Amino acid sequence: MSSTTPNCTGSDGMKVFGAVLNALREAQGVTREELGQHVGYSKSMVAKIEYGERLASPAFIAKAEELLDAKGALRAAAPHLKWTRLPAWFGEYARREQEAISLWTYDTHVILGLVQTEDYARAVLSAYVPTLDEEEIERRVQAHMERQTLLTRKPPVSLAMVVEEWVLRRPVGGKDVLRGQLERLLELSKMRNVSIQVMPTHYETHAGFNGPFTLLETPERQWVAYVETQAGGEVIDDRNKVSEFQTRYGMLRTQALTPKDSAQLIEEMIREL
Repeated sequence: MSSTTPNCTGSDGMKVFGAVLNALREAQGVTREELGQHVGYSKSMVAKIEYGERLASPAFIAKAEELLDAKGALRAAAPHLKWTRLPAWFGEYARREQEAISLWTYDTHVILGLVQTEDYARAVLSAYVPTLDEEEIERRVQAHMERQTLLTRKPPVSLAMVVEEWVLRRPVGGKDVLRGQLERLLELSKMRNVSIQVMPTHYETHAGFNGPFTLLETPERQWVAYVETQAGGEVIDDRNKVSEFQTRYGMLRTQALTPKDSAQLIEEMIREL
């Protein structure tokens, strides 16, 4: 590995992967330019990956494995990259989410990232201010897609969603993108481990006026809450506070439409587009 590396701005996971890549490349006598030509990256981009400043895509990892005869070493290091596709403040929750056995969510602004389509996720991320560059948008879209394996793993996570009706009516990305997202929700609603309930806009009051939140059950059968603001997110494990969130969520589920009625409403929304 080169003894002169610039100050790295990436995560520890990116630095670990970069160090492994650098060592394998030098052991094989392959230059950065040669590796870049093989994987379709520039020499400077390969350098940034080795310095831990840029994220390696799954395609990069697969092609580099082949050229460097890595015998699985790069794939073994790749899991350390998982959380680097997400904002740093989201990392603690994301790690817990991957191990969760139950998730209960209440959403008021956009559809839950865990169930977003690629087009919907890309539209949401493209609206961020300050603006994200295209590379960062694609990194985060990929992270959304990877999180969704929770729904189909064995055993799958048990997901309960309560979402405000107006969230489902906002044409994020345009009507075609919204239609695809609503169709995705209908597909998910048919899964035995997923419950989707809509909170009608015409209701005068309900228990969710404090804002959106998530409840998560760990493998040890412990519950934690997660709340997110524009400044970041916070995982809450204080039992008294978590109990308040559970009480609030129980009320929200009784006030929202039933899963069956919610599915019918979503079907009507699709027909209206």
